[in-house]
Amino acid sequence: MSKYRNTKRAILFPILLAGVLVVGLFAGNYFGRFNSAAQLRGMLQQINHIPQNKLTQTLALIEQEYVDSLSMDTLSEHLIPVVLKELDPHSEYIPASVMAELNEPLEGEFDGIGVVFNMATDTVIVLNVIPKGPSDKAGVKAGDRIIEINDSLVAGRKIPQNNIVKQLRGKRGTTVKLGLERQHIDELVEVEVVRDKIPIKSIESAFVITDSIGFVKLGQFAKTSHAELQLALLKMRAQGIRRLIFDLRGNSGGFLDQAILIANEFLHEGQLIVYTEDRFRKQIREYADGTGIAQDMEVAVLIDEYSASSSEILAGALQDNDRATIIGRRSFGKGLVQKQIPFRDGSALRLTIARYYTPTGRSIQKPYTIGDQESYDADLWNRYQNNEFFSADSIHFADSLKRVTAGGKVVYGGGGIMPDQFIPADTTDLTPYFLEVSGRNILYRYTIEYADRKREALNNVQTIEELQALLDGDKRLVEDFVAYAARQGVKPNYRDLAVSRKLIEAQLRAYIGRNTALEDDGFYKNIYPVDPVVLKAIEELKY
Repeated sequence: MSKYRNTKRAILFPILLAGVLVVGLFAGNYFGRFNSAAQLRGMLQQINHIPQNKLTQTLALIEQEYVDSLSMDTLSEHLIPVVLKELDPHSEYIPASVMAELNEPLEGEFDGIGVVFNMATDTVIVLNVIPKGPSDKAGVKAGDRIIEINDSLVAGRKIPQNNIVKQLRGKRGTTVKLGLERQHIDELVEVEVVRDKIPIKSIESAFVITDSIGFVKLGQFAKTSHAELQLALLKMRAQGIRRLIFDLRGNSGGFLDQAILIANEFLHEGQLIVYTEDRFRKQIREYADGTGIAQDMEVAVLIDEYSASSSEILAGALQDNDRATIIGRRSFGKGLVQKQIPFRDGSALRLTIARYYTPTGRSIQKPYTIGDQESYDADLWNRYQNNEFFSADSIHFADSLKRVTAGGKVVYGGGGIMPDQFIPADTTDLTPYFLEVSGRNILYRYTIEYADRKREALNNVQTIEELQALLDGDKRLVEDFVAYAARQGVKPNYRDLAVSRKLIEAQLRAYIGRNTALEDDGFYKNIYPVDPVVLKAIEELKY
């Protein structure tokens, strides 16, 4: 939902320039260049072939008649955002320089070496190696430090992480040489990694959370999301899962077709999923076809203020058809459909072409004013100031936006999906001590140091049960962390620790769990005991 908008000065300049140039062209040509009626008639005939609207006329005249040569591409880069500013908040121009970066998470793959790394200490620390990926084949191991890339020193030089990513990624089939620091080895370990296709998972986590309840965390709606979910559901079916927590918190959207396909897995034949309507009132309706493999599952969908677009389509479809309990906080409120139109230079236009509506006919697009992007972007901050993150009573909907589902549930449009069960943002454990050790990244750095000390044991962890047994055996985890934090300059505050202990312990276990082959499964399994939204979902599904 980010925009590439110019400042007011940059916006006004091209428009003023265009206006001045048009006047100047006609006046200059008439008074200075034309000395015969024939020449004037020729110029007028040329103008008649220019498309008859002011914007295209102006651009064509500048290109054909302006006194100095200039790049029309450069001028267009300035003008297109100006035009889009007069549309809705979600129509946007994507420059070629950032197009690939924005598309990559949605495409489901990229070319690289296949490691998960962090630079918490100004050194590239390999947290995980993708099994059977390029680095795994080359002998890179979790816990390795990347000291050199192609014989150039990268450790301890405060190189931005994005620059490191650029050095590690590259066209598949090409080779990158790494110099690795490895525990118990005195000299650098040199390996050559042949870059290859690396899949990007849109399902960050999927596991049995408790009893017969499964947990799925979907980070975005990418090209592979539906296929990933089907595999996860089949695996859960084999484990006896009949109830599901579907976490869409923080999911800002993605491909609309993936949201429709995923909704189809839960809905019964003939149930409306979503419909779109364009400027000509033409509607496209999508219905479930009855082939879904989760039609009998009880479902709780988790949302928050960052759940948008496709997340809201899915949550709205399940809510309106009485197929899920929606839990959390009111979603973002994006009810507009964009079409991505590529340009030859690699840039693209994302143009709003329709509005979408939930099965009961709700438009959940929040209000906006043309040209006032600043107020639109401030909406979430305004919700916070209005106490909406902490009290459902602070959220108000117009009666005209009221709808009723077939099961008698009252729902509202006009600004996001309102959950059936509102869970306020929880700040009770956020003591000054916790905020300091977390904000200064001391808590996370400790988990890296812990993983170094117990690397062999962590590398042997293959199941959640093995991870939990390992962590349960460390009875002094929090005390050891407090001593570490003290060495980093944060003295213990035992009153704060009494309040924040459960949160600190959960985060320590979660980050350590992510340092294993379980990755995010290890994280979410250990963070959910302090997550009130997940706890509420478990309660709803159990009874």
